[in-house]
Amino acid sequence: MKQLDRDPGSPGEEGTAAQARNPYQVLIKTPGAFAFSSAGFVGRMSMSMYGLGTVLLIAAITGKYGTAGTVAAAGSIGYALLSPYLAKLSDQLGQSRVLLTQVTIFAITGAAFITCAELRAPLPALLATGTLAGACMPSMSSMVRSRWSWLLRDKPRQLHSAFALESVNDEIIFVIGPALATLLATQLFPAAGVGTATVLAVAGTLLFALQRRTQPALPEVKAPRAPEEPAKRYLHGETTPRIPRWRIPASGLVTLSPAFLMFGMMFSSIDLSTVAFASEFGHRPLAGLVLGTYSLGSAVGGLWYGSRHWQSPPGHRFVVTAAITVAGVATFWLMPGLLALFAVCLVAGLPVAPTLIAGYAILEQQAEPRRRTEAMAWLGSTISVGIAAGSAVAGHIIDAHGARVSYAFAACCGTLAVLICLAGRAKLHTTDR
Repeated sequence: MKQLDRDPGSPGEEGTAAQARNPYQVLIKTPGAFAFSSAGFVGRMSMSMYGLGTVLLIAAITGKYGTAGTVAAAGSIGYALLSPYLAKLSDQLGQSRVLLTQVTIFAITGAAFITCAELRAPLPALLATGTLAGACMPSMSSMVRSRWSWLLRDKPRQLHSAFALESVNDEIIFVIGPALATLLATQLFPAAGVGTATVLAVAGTLLFALQRRTQPALPEVKAPRAPEEPAKRYLHGETTPRIPRWRIPASGLVTLSPAFLMFGMMFSSIDLSTVAFASEFGHRPLAGLVLGTYSLGSAVGGLWYGSRHWQSPPGHRFVVTAAITVAGVATFWLMPGLLALFAVCLVAGLPVAPTLIAGYAILEQQAEPRRRTEAMAWLGSTISVGIAAGSAVAGHIIDAHGARVSYAFAACCGTLAVLICLAGRAKLHTTDR
């Protein structure tokens, strides 16, 4: 992958030099950017805490990882089913209007789920409330990235760094979140992890939604076209009514969606396997620190990747970084202990954020502005389905065979994701608009 030395669309030599030195400083000085980015950071802390907090809560109640993974999977399935539709609504009605309604319902359903868990409710009640809470969880990652796309719509070089910044924020969230959720659930009380995740999601979403000045503009409403007379339609050669067909927001989703599905299975398997691996060595509270180390490596890789500008297309970079990511995960099952796992996770995490950055960059190039949030939400949706499936399968594998076999399962999921990318790489290089 080659770096691009100069962006012909940059505003001037002085601005280009400043951005080359510290592109992130330039982004933060953009009016309104720091406010919505920091609010989005708080609002999506739940994405690293909620699922793991659910696993720790249900495992503490039932003593079974399989049951815990199934309940966590129910929430992820709910999120996956509803988030693309809500993202589409936000493109049509505005982010603030949709988010304020959504976060209110999430606060209610989240409280209901925690109450059912604390009362030792039967599994069907846990699945029902867990699914509702997961379905209503705000999809903050796509909302934040959509705001950057709108704010920097005429500055592609800065937009690349903005996507990198948000991916680094995601990884910092995954450094802090798992450790915090594990510490709260194991040292305070079992529901503390998922409860804190709920509070942070509500607070951050409210702060984000109230910032209306930076939200993307709504599409213009076109006046309805007068219906054509039957004779006129006949002269045009039309014999049957025109039925509008739904099409995907970006052609790259044909490849990215199944690939992110498998990545979701891989990441959730890593989460559960790490909790079980640390438990096998008698150091369960350290599981969050191990997962945080993996995310720390990803954040470092994302900062480096985002500070440079590449000549190769994002589709090519996505395939390369995805392959390197899976190669690192394939070593986890061989680790003799937690200390070795700490060291390997730091290195293996380096290509994770660059992979996610490239995936979102592909959609930003392909999707129309009025469907950009929807396109990005599809990635979050499919990775959530993967997380759901991975949590359920990995939980049963751990119960039956232990953490090492579950780590091997995670590597197999990642390998399949890379094969999907290779088979569908042509869709990653097309431009829809």
